[in-house]
Amino acid sequence: MLIKTRGIVLSYLKYRESSIIARIYTERLGVQSYVVNSVRKAKPPGRIALFQPFTLLELVAYVAKGSSGLTRLSEYRCAEPFRTLPYEVQKSSVVLFLSEVVGRAVREEEQNEPLFQFLHDSILAFDRQTTGTENFALVFLLQLAAYLGFGISSGAELTDQVLMAGHAPISKGATGPATLRLHEFDGYVDELLRAPAASTIPNGRVRHELLNVIIRYYQLHIEQLGEIRSLDILSQVLN
Repeated sequence: MLIKTRGIVLSYLKYRESSIIARIYTERLGVQSYVVNSVRKAKPPGRIALFQPFTLLELVAYVAKGSSGLTRLSEYRCAEPFRTLPYEVQKSSVVLFLSEVVGRAVREEEQNEPLFQFLHDSILAFDRQTTGTENFALVFLLQLAAYLGFGISSGAELTDQVLMAGHAPISKGATGPATLRLHEFDGYVDELLRAPAASTIPNGRVRHELLNVIIRYYQLHIEQLGEIRSLDILSQVLN
């Protein structure tokens, strides 16, 4: 049977000579893996670009009754062409990082319309955002946590949990007790939760450290998250 749905590309792997296996978060079926044939051929050009991280697609996909695993796409097309995400280094680095986090954190093969709409709207908003883009990843992760069931209401709530688990990421050369050092981030998190446009995060170094704290918090709640490989790339861009 066939099903029509919107989808958000998370990642893909090369498959055989010219095909890929694409992991896509779909509006109607949750996370699905699809074989996409002949997408890596030179002609027609540009089709592989449709499977870059966070690309928004409209799909017609095969669904196998009573079984799970790989299926195939019957049709696919870009649903919302991007204006900036593929062309600006900082934004594309953020997208690479966030798609890795979402790909590891979201694994359910079932419909979750509020989560899909949050991801869809956030991606489009980031594509069109012209100011404050340096804090987008931080705000996105704090908001995503609420949809995943471990949202926070204050910075102290986040840092207390990280400290209790013994996962406090402290900068080299930092002085003073770890508790005091980590709680320096509380006010920044409060700003990002309540008024992100008015954030007073002073520089890329602090932003990088805060991002590490939030990732540690995610690791407490998502066992399979592991180390995020693209975090180092994003950190270099933020700095």
